[in-house]
Amino acid sequence: MSLPSPLILLHPSDNVAVCRAAITAGSVVTVGAEALLITEPIEVGHKVAVRDLNAGDKIFKYGAPIGSMTKDTPKGGHVHMHNMKSDYISSHTREASGGAHA
Repeated sequence: MSLPSPLILLHPSDNVAVCRAAITAGSVVTVGAEALLITEPIEVGHKVAVRDLNAGDKIFKYGAPIGSMTKDTPKGGHVHMHNMKSDYISSHTREASGGAHA
């Protein structure tokens, strides 16, 4: 019996999968029938590209666009605030939402 994949694809049209167990760099994991070489450590809740993504590409999660890529990212690459942006809010920072300043 094999262990379940540490990644879950939430909708068939998504181009990112969600990490449900920490993954180390260099691991090969599957999403459906697709094998992905993980290029850097991925934390629980973060996203992984299930195909090559280019700057400007829309990111789909839950079958809906959640943002856009700001940098090219290969299949198996980490997708997070360092290479994506929300198309709906200007920033993910507390300062942008009126929170306390450091």
